[in-house]
This record gives sequence, structure tokens and C-alpha cells, in this order.
Amino acid sequence: MLSRRITVSIPKIVKRNIGITAPALQAASDPIQKLFVDKIREYKSKSSGGKLVDPSPEIERERKQELEKIAKQYGGDGQTDMTQFPQFKFTEPKVNVGTAEK
Repeated sequence: MLSRRITVSIPKIVKRNIGITAPALQAASDPIQKLFVDKIREYKSKSSGGKLVDPSPEIERERKQELEKIAKQYGGDGQTDMTQFPQFKFTEPKVNVGTAEK
């Protein structure tokens, strides 16, 4: 039953993936499509490290206010970078092996 389901679904998956990626791999012949692809590549080259692309001072101020609001809501102290995943340190508990209580 499982092998039958696999043999039926794999050709569909391959066909869909080829159908989706084929236009992306071909060169753009339409000038509007070419312009669109060029703008996306330019945008991707500008964006780096999760920063906003060409932000205005108003957008930066709004972003900072939202991050401060979230930090307050989730217990940040203002000094902690809330965009980074927290680092956990686990220490081994001290166990007395030699003594037994009666």
C-alpha cells in the first residue's frame, strides 16, 4: 500500500518541481520580465544580515519602538538583544555518591 502511494505521488512531485523551477532557470526573453528579475537580484544583493533595505529614519524609529515594546512584553531589560536566540548553560548537579542516609 505504501509503495503504491509512493509510486503514484513521486511523478507528481517531480513534475511540479520541474514546472516551478524551469522558468526560473531560463533566461528572460520578455524585457519586463528581465527588468523584474534584475530588480529582485539587486534587492537581494542590497539586503544582508536581516537588515531593512533602504529604510527611512521614520521606519527605523518605528522598528526600534516595536522591538522595545516586544522586549518589555517578554521580559527584556533593555540591554539584552531580543533578536538573538538566548544562550543556555546547564551545569551538572553535585551528587554525593559515598554517603547514604538511613
